[in-house]
Amino acid sequence: MSRRDPTLEDVAREAGVSRATVSRVVNGVRNVDAGIQETVRRAIRRTGYRPNRAARFLVTHRTETVALVISGTGDAFAARVFADPFFGRVVSGALEYLRAHAKHPVILVAESAGAREQVVDYLSKGTADGCLVVTTQATDPLPTMLTAARIPTVLFGRPEPGLAVSHVDLAQADGGRLAAERLVARGCRRIATIHGPRALPAARDRLTGFRAALAAAGITDVPAAEGAFTVDSGVAALRGLLAEHPGLDGVFAANDLMAQGACQYLRERGSRVPEDVAVVGFDDSSVALACHPPLTTVRQPVERMAAEMARLLSEHIQGARTEPAAVLFEPELVVRASA
Repeated sequence: MSRRDPTLEDVAREAGVSRATVSRVVNGVRNVDAGIQETVRRAIRRTGYRPNRAARFLVTHRTETVALVISGTGDAFAARVFADPFFGRVVSGALEYLRAHAKHPVILVAESAGAREQVVDYLSKGTADGCLVVTTQATDPLPTMLTAARIPTVLFGRPEPGLAVSHVDLAQADGGRLAAERLVARGCRRIATIHGPRALPAARDRLTGFRAALAAAGITDVPAAEGAFTVDSGVAALRGLLAEHPGLDGVFAANDLMAQGACQYLRERGSRVPEDVAVVGFDDSSVALACHPPLTTVRQPVERMAAEMARLLSEHIQGARTEPAAVLFEPELVVRASA
């Protein structure tokens, strides 16, 4: 005869509490003393009890599933997403929190208007309890669509003005300031920047902070070129900048991929980094260490930010938070060999 599976009654006996108390802990009901919750959780581990997800759904009306949606545009958008280490770091940070809290993630890519409508339809059917959104567009309609459908949602980055939704963000202008201060401290005076798409608030803020810090140091002529947060766009942008300003001795690229492209182009033309041209990136992704030379960069704590997104969403799902929240993280300069 096979051994039967542990039940709520088994856990209750092991913990020395009532079956109803165990049920409240298992189903995430908040009005249970923290000490009792820990006692019940230890009893669950000792007995090997596994909740019946179907029965739990009938009680909580929650699937214990969270959608992570990456939204953008273009036919090759999905391929770019999985090639960019930034998005991998978002997934990693969110997964760490979700797994620790027995949540099941599903990753969706919305690269068109039709795909965004499918995402909203999918989530409106109750297939997930809420949604984490990372968008590459300044005017992405998806966050508004999700909030209009009353789907619990948390964004990576600042939302559009007027949209009340929880989000996490970085003090982007401070990050630009750190990059400028590093280049000035190295003695650079002929400094340019490769900024991200101006339509994106993060790109604008990094550029604003960078230029303001240089102005405070007496440098007001700052050549700039727009990139697309890709290696190739970094190459092309620096090629154009050096054609017009051949005496540059410092460059700030607003993400590590563009900084890698800048370093690549400098090597190709025979310039030394940092002896001839110092380069500072942004993100502190895996690219920063793989770059030649390793990048001095502004660290964005993406994993922590993504975990905080998941925590905020969990609070919304459980009803512990009813108003939108904004959590701001601080950047940090990481000094390596490129500047």
